[in-house]
Amino acid sequence: MLVGRAQELSSSSSPLTITTTLSSTPNPISTFSLSMRPPFLSSLSLLSSPSPSPSPSLHHCFFCSLSLSNYSKSFFLPLPTAGICHSSLFPRPPLAKPLSSFVEHVAGESERDKNGGFSREGEAENFEFGAAFGSTDLKHLSSPSLEVKELEELPEQWRRSKLAWMCKELPAHKPATLIRILNAHKKWIRVYKWMMQQHWFRFDFALASKLADYMGKERKFAKCREIFDDIIKQGLVPCESTFHILIIAYLSVSVEGCLDEACGIYNRMIQLGGYQPQLSLHNSLFRALVGQPGSSSKPYLKQAEFIFHNLVTSGFEIHKDVYDGLIWLHSYQDTIDKERIASLREEMQSAGIEESKDVLLSVLRACSKEGDVEEAEKTWLKLLHSDCAVPSQGFVYRMEVYAKVGEPMKSLEIFREMQEQLGSTSVVAYHKIIEVLSKAHEIEIVDSLMTEFINSGMKPLMPSYIDLMNMYFNLSLRDKLEATFYECLEKCRPNRTIYNIYLDSLVQIGNLDKAEEIFNQMHGNGAIGVNTKSCNTILSGYLSRGDYVKAEKIYDLICQKKYDIDAPLMEKLDYVLSLSRKVVRRPMSLKLTKEQREILVGMLLGGLQMESDEEMKNHVIHFEFNDNSGAHSVLRRHIHEQYHEWLNSSSKLSDENDDIPYKFSTISHSYFGFYAEQFWPRGQPMIPKLIHRWLSPRVLAYWYMYGGHRTSSGDILLKLKGNREGVEKVVKTLKAQSMDCRVKRKGTVFWIGLLGSNSIRFWKLIEPYILDGLKDLVKAGFQNTISFGSGSETNENASDYSGNENS
Repeated sequence: MLVGRAQELSSSSSPLTITTTLSSTPNPISTFSLSMRPPFLSSLSLLSSPSPSPSPSLHHCFFCSLSLSNYSKSFFLPLPTAGICHSSLFPRPPLAKPLSSFVEHVAGESERDKNGGFSREGEAENFEFGAAFGSTDLKHLSSPSLEVKELEELPEQWRRSKLAWMCKELPAHKPATLIRILNAHKKWIRVYKWMMQQHWFRFDFALASKLADYMGKERKFAKCREIFDDIIKQGLVPCESTFHILIIAYLSVSVEGCLDEACGIYNRMIQLGGYQPQLSLHNSLFRALVGQPGSSSKPYLKQAEFIFHNLVTSGFEIHKDVYDGLIWLHSYQDTIDKERIASLREEMQSAGIEESKDVLLSVLRACSKEGDVEEAEKTWLKLLHSDCAVPSQGFVYRMEVYAKVGEPMKSLEIFREMQEQLGSTSVVAYHKIIEVLSKAHEIEIVDSLMTEFINSGMKPLMPSYIDLMNMYFNLSLRDKLEATFYECLEKCRPNRTIYNIYLDSLVQIGNLDKAEEIFNQMHGNGAIGVNTKSCNTILSGYLSRGDYVKAEKIYDLICQKKYDIDAPLMEKLDYVLSLSRKVVRRPMSLKLTKEQREILVGMLLGGLQMESDEEMKNHVIHFEFNDNSGAHSVLRRHIHEQYHEWLNSSSKLSDENDDIPYKFSTISHSYFGFYAEQFWPRGQPMIPKLIHRWLSPRVLAYWYMYGGHRTSSGDILLKLKGNREGVEKVVKTLKAQSMDCRVKRKGTVFWIGLLGSNSIRFWKLIEPYILDGLKDLVKAGFQNTISFGSGSETNENASDYSGNENS
């Protein structure tokens, strides 16, 4: 068999280059390259004869990779021997070459360039850098080379044993498959893990570093991190290149939590490894921190300051955009550190760096939060005298400054000045001036501005309607509040906040019948939903009127949703419950309802992701919605409400904040184990074997709302990831319900198409479970780029619509 495989591989007359590398001691020994022709493989047939087991002293690990480019092949066989001993707690193995020889700038920039290539055109809500800054290209970042012995220096017994193992594992495949397997990343990890489980295995630092670096350069951050952790567990400090590559691998993907991991590795690189990161690495991480929207970047101020400190202490010249970015971050904090901002501005001045428009806007933003009129006006004058056009955001910050010091009419004056100078008004400016004057209770001016805003055709109107209703509520203008509520429903999509304001108003005036009607609308409409505030509001109304039966029903709902009850209400409620119940019912333990289970199955089919811990005991569900999708905008509120009790603390909302994020996650819990095992075994999406039993109308409806589309011709497309067998089961199940469908594969994603009359039957089946606020949206046309032709087919090379594939 081995001879046959060798002959198959020897059909090419091109030379075969074999590079063998061994690591036996911390010190470099030698390397060699041996060129010979493919017939060499035929000589491996002698290895099929039994060979004695190697002695304990020769029990060393072995690793191979085969990389083909045209007709060139290379084997790498690092073979460590004795363990490496060092005196320090976390020893750093000596390197074969100086760090400077193998750690390069990620962007390929010169070591002599100390400015890092910062470039930025301007600031919107994100802090943007030029494309040349902080590139995450890992292809040219080298790692420590493995210094090895000559192959001939190893005992014959050792060579026979290890080569026999290799030839037993690989020739079972066809030549093309063999080459593909050897080049596949999973094979690398499989061999590495197999080695670690053998009794003869001795940890090889150079091998682990090489493998980790390769995985990182291919952006396989999870596998790179796994090997990185193995090095740490051995009491060793990874190479500088491994730290560097892992950080950049984390930064190169947009997976939740990767930025935090990158920061953690960066800190350990300095504090544990004692390394001084290269300029490009400082810049890449800094760029990632300030490259997000201001509200998302707020928590990273401390990390950004740490990077700035390291740049200074390393002797690098600080580029102007680092100063700009750090001041920008400070301006978004809830508590402004004016002294730090002033210090950074002084440093810029000392370095001869002129303050850009972005810095001046950041200073204005900070002044607007502090109400610092004097500094704001100084900064405003600098903006006016600069060469750039005055941005509309500058006017908005000035409005806010004067509102802070109790001068709302000055804010109105600035608003009108903005209209005259710019010839137009932004949506943000309308929102701000209506907010300012509503808090000042300037009813006539606010009404006039609201009419002006509506007639302008700008959107969204909802924030201003909320400010208007809050003003009427605080002034007890119930009729105006009610009229504004219904006007808002005509012009905007339903919103829980305005429902809560109206509900609170009805309860205050004692109109509980109408309040009950509004509460039931909220509870019955998945696009609106109820929350802690609305439940406590209606509960207080029932308790005040003495309607204890309805109060108990609301209490049961609160227990089911795991909401908190206001302390004053709990005192009354304890008495009420003691009259009818021997045991006061407290919030139940976490358990998914039948509806929650079906929703979860539907969304998992549509692409919902799960994450498990190393022991596969606890699992997290990551809800992620497309912020460019109107359907997802409505669905996320409903899902957030449905799984409220399961969400982690950072994903829950306060009563003051009703802005639901497009990404939120559950707590880590063992209850999700069934779904992880069925849909995400080993961290990869899978279609369960019993999926045909679970495709209820509600499951199909949520699959469609989360991962489906409707084309302009009325056809329905459903996205599905998994194996072909699972797709076939889904198709058969739909066919059993009189719905024929076709399947198209694009990359790793299958698209199931329900065409013509089949889409009508599918819609009739799921319509009762489609959210009220979504029925018009999911009927909207979708540009179909998937052609099903006359039958099902696959396209292996088409672009992949799937999520991240890094782990």
